Amino acid sequence: MYDLIIIGAGPAGITAAVYAARKKMNFLVITRDIGGQAAWSGDVENYTGYQFVTGPELVSKFEEHMRKYRIDIKEGEAVVDLEKSGEIVKVKTNKSFYDSKAVIIASGKVSRDLGVPQEAHFKNRGLTYCATCDGPLFAGKDVAVIGGGNSALDAALQLIKIANKVYVINNTPRLGGDPVMKEKVEASPVVKIYNDSKVVAINGDKMVTGIRISKYGNEEDISVQGIFVEIGLIPNSSFAKIVERNQAQEIKINCRNETSVPGIFAAGDVTDVPEKQIIIAAGEGAKAALAAFKYISQQR
Repeated sequence: MYDLIIIGAGPAGITAAVYAARKKMNFLVITRDIGGQAAWSGDVENYTGYQFVTGPELVSKFEEHMRKYRIDIKEGEAVVDLEKSGEIVKVKTNKSFYDSKAVIIASGKVSRDLGVPQEAHFKNRGLTYCATCDGPLFAGKDVAVIGGGNSALDAALQLIKIANKVYVINNTPRLGGDPVMKEKVEASPVVKIYNDSKVVAINGDKMVTGIRISKYGNEEDISVQGIFVEIGLIPNSSFAKIVERNQAQEIKINCRNETSVPGIFAAGDVTDVPEKQIIIAAGEGAKAALAAFKYISQQR
């Protein structure tokens, strides 16, 4: 029986773990990986205290801080279901079962699929969802970034330094995202932007050789060797059917990170908190841990 189980080890989960450790709670962290989406980020220029740091570097600092407390971590394990039995929250994973007095869901988000034919066939054959992870594999090649928000801009800025040519395929009239990032992308001679365009097919046999895009019904083939899908993220909340979620499947929380079920808290990008930022997720993780500690302290 644990006091607390933290699901996820991105910025929210790691910060919650640090706070729980400092409160001397008996707790467990269950996570598929360390770092979450932050580990995929390129250049981070808006995390207080760091004028510039890469996502992997920041995550390394987070993990170093967390492991200082010798926290019990089940890495490579995925939660598949939550139940509440009396005052106990029962956590089911793909490997085991755990009981706890309270739970913090900090499971973040996962990449949204492009939704075109043969997408699954070309995964890891020229099609990827992580510029930080796979960008170096496409050095000197022509690549396409699909999307027009911050994640797409971040991917394009990373690939500008690596690839020969970067095509940005955006299905809205103009790029969105952070104005500073947008200016850098639009100013690069390596980048060509296709607005009001969508990918309708992936070309290739064993490996990606290109994409077909459609703009106002007119189709065009573009030769690329790499495709980076950056069309947004969906909450990793499918296991949390016990709590109330909004239409976007984000977990609904109040200002104390409480969900609709007493004893179950949530923090970070998996929730309906308005902005999805590393620094906000970290702060929400701290709030959730303190709220969980107070909740447990008040239980008999």
